[in-house]
Amino acid sequence: MTSGSTPGLARFNTSADSEATATLHEVCASSAWGSKLLAQRPYATAEALFLASDAAMAELTAEDLAEAMAGHPPIGRPKPGDPTSSREQRGMAGASEELKAEMLELNLAYQEKFGHVFLICATGATGEQMRDAMRDRIGNTAEAEREIVRTELGKINRIRLTRLVEED
Repeated sequence: MTSGSTPGLARFNTSADSEATATLHEVCASSAWGSKLLAQRPYATAEALFLASDAAMAELTAEDLAEAMAGHPPIGRPKPGDPTSSREQRGMAGASEELKAEMLELNLAYQEKFGHVFLICATGATGEQMRDAMRDRIGNTAEAEREIVRTELGKINRIRLTRLVEED
């Protein structure tokens, strides 16, 4: 992982506020998170950006987390035409019809219980691993689940920020 300054980081640091805001919104749909990162530009290193992201994530309210989650499609149903969600959910691409059906059922039960999509850092996870995590987490309290979601969002944001700063 890159920790120094990179062309992608330099571009982010020097882009217009409107462009940087749009870029951050693609990473995370929370406007509070994006505003906090925008306010701290420029970043000397990628690591400084990652630490700012982690700190901003830790400060998000339940409403901010809900806004962030609204930007994520359900597992197994990436947004059409969205290469990011398709890439991140690659583990579901070759899933059996049985697993896809089970994921749909679990997604609906999870959404009914918690009022939002099941959120997991899906990068590198198999469909079975995502299913097992959903099975485990559906029994959580709303408060426990919110903190797991915060952690998972933080992981997703780091992966997406890494892609941003490593772009040539």
